[in-house]
Amino acid sequence: MRSILTLPDYRLRQQARKVDVFGDALQSLVDEMVELMLEGAGGVGIAAPQLGMLQRVVVIDCSLSQRPCRNHGRIVMVNPEIIESFGNVLGREGCLSVPEWVATVPRAKKIKVHYQDIQGKHHVLESSAFEARVIQHEIDHLDGILFIDRVLSVRDIVRRM
Repeated sequence: MRSILTLPDYRLRQQARKVDVFGDALQSLVDEMVELMLEGAGGVGIAAPQLGMLQRVVVIDCSLSQRPCRNHGRIVMVNPEIIESFGNVLGREGCLSVPEWVATVPRAKKIKVHYQDIQGKHHVLESSAFEARVIQHEIDHLDGILFIDRVLSVRDIVRRM
């Protein structure tokens, strides 16, 4: 089993490739991602590049969070793309790949995402609040962007307690 990459691993800064083949190998990757996400302290999302796999795959499950919010449960998104975003809000984020730090990061309040499921079927999902934040955070990983890249000021980054 792979482990979650952490900074300063250069692979976290690479762009992931679109998934064109759906099947057993993709299902195995997703299973491994879910297992590692559940092992991580407070993990509610994970992206394939965090395992060193440069594929456009994310898993999120905000039902695992202590934060009360409407959410869609566990979602596997293959080739996700934000097609609409609304509003702007600041919120605290952490990351399995940057385990010692949290930061206040601006994100859209509400988003609409187009993605494929594990079988390759197309979906559009609308999300808001904490779940929308998690989706945006994980999609950033697919483009080599970490939450610390989005902070407005270095004073917004603090060591995790």
